[in-house]
Amino acid sequence: MSREVWLILGVVAVVTLVGAVVLAIRVLRMRRLLGSLGVGGRVAFYGALVYTVLPVDLLPDPIYLDDMAVLAGTLLYLGRLVRQRRSTPLTDAARPTPPIATRRAGDR
Repeated sequence: MSREVWLILGVVAVVTLVGAVVLAIRVLRMRRLLGSLGVGGRVAFYGALVYTVLPVDLLPDPIYLDDMAVLAGTLLYLGRLVRQRRSTPLTDAARPTPPIATRRAGDR
């Protein structure tokens, strides 16, 4: 192969790697919402991370398109779950209770 082809392949590989890293960071930022998203959200979150990290892929690892698709799909799914949770009104039983203030040793 010519030098130009290798250069183009290298640029494409770097761009897909950067895209996969950006998507992984966005998925990791959704971690703080996992408690309110239920079991399906946790399974999607951890499943996407495991698929991205493990070397067993649909496509060879230098091609991150399958990893990007899994991460993007997970972001879409988790975003939909967040919108559903925000749109449903909380009943009194489902409303989170405020934390109980605890006394420190020096407080009276």
